[in-house]
Amino acid sequence: MRVLGIESSCDETAVAIYEQGKGIIAESVASQIETHAKFGGVVPEVASREHLKVLPALTQQVLSNAGCDWSSVDGIAVTAGPGLMGALLVGVTYARSVGLVNNIPVLPVHHMEGHLFAPGLSDEGLPDFPFMSLLVSGGHTLLIRVDGLGQYKVIGQTIDDAAGECFDKAARVLGLPYPGGPEIAKLAKLGDASIFKLPRPMLNKPNFNFSFSGLKTAVMYAARGCEHFDAQAKADLAAATELAIADVLVKKAMRACKAEHVETLVIAGGVAANQTLRIMLDKVSKAQDVNVFVPDLAYCTDNAAMIAYVGALRFLQNDNITNDWDANPRWKLTDLT
Repeated sequence: MRVLGIESSCDETAVAIYEQGKGIIAESVASQIETHAKFGGVVPEVASREHLKVLPALTQQVLSNAGCDWSSVDGIAVTAGPGLMGALLVGVTYARSVGLVNNIPVLPVHHMEGHLFAPGLSDEGLPDFPFMSLLVSGGHTLLIRVDGLGQYKVIGQTIDDAAGECFDKAARVLGLPYPGGPEIAKLAKLGDASIFKLPRPMLNKPNFNFSFSGLKTAVMYAARGCEHFDAQAKADLAAATELAIADVLVKKAMRACKAEHVETLVIAGGVAANQTLRIMLDKVSKAQDVNVFVPDLAYCTDNAAMIAYVGALRFLQNDNITNDWDANPRWKLTDLT
């Protein structure tokens, strides 16, 4: 089974080929970070145009790098949601077009399901079911119990801003460029997190939901209230922001594992690349006998390898392939079976 995956849900155009028994045999990502950086965030219309420009050539490049052509592709998996509608439509329309021309079945893949299974691309492979997944990115912060492919139970989620969104908005307060997460992490290495006392929203609430809008506001007021907001103060505030976000994520995730009697935690999504979060998880998980699985850094952010991989799993599961679907920017993970 050889599956070509396409990802275009936001600002990364990505194509990859997964082959059963070999793993990812070719992949490529065309980033739009520089294009959107001058706007301070992703502009949907611009993202769509960029996907349209690069996707056909990128696909041919990946096919060439894999040493194959359309005749040796058994299936196409494409991100159908959630995401930016225009961006999703570019990927879905292209996938359906080449599928029709080359008589290849096309399968829609949920973007979040791709992240859930991204650790399966590592040498260790996926852990045994069930496991808890902490999925943290620019648009999502979720705690999900995973009992198998298509068997998901949302334990907790953000009620406002996602963790990655909080990083981006805090970075703007600090005068840092987009995307904010890596920039704050870099600056935080030079700071002292104890200088600023920031809140941990909803940390002590008797549930597993998250809230980061209050933290974002607290960062803004801390910056405004600082008498000498120089380079060192910015580094200190960056460190305090990073620690506050990681602290909430780690403690909520550990509690969820305990409540669900699950011994394994998988972290995924762009924020999973944050080293402070990884270090805290490693330390706390060992103390609480929870096994932590983290995808390779390349598979934390949006990529097509995870889409191709999940597509292969679903093709092998003999999913009923139909054309009765379309791009869905608000596709819920719990709608999957």
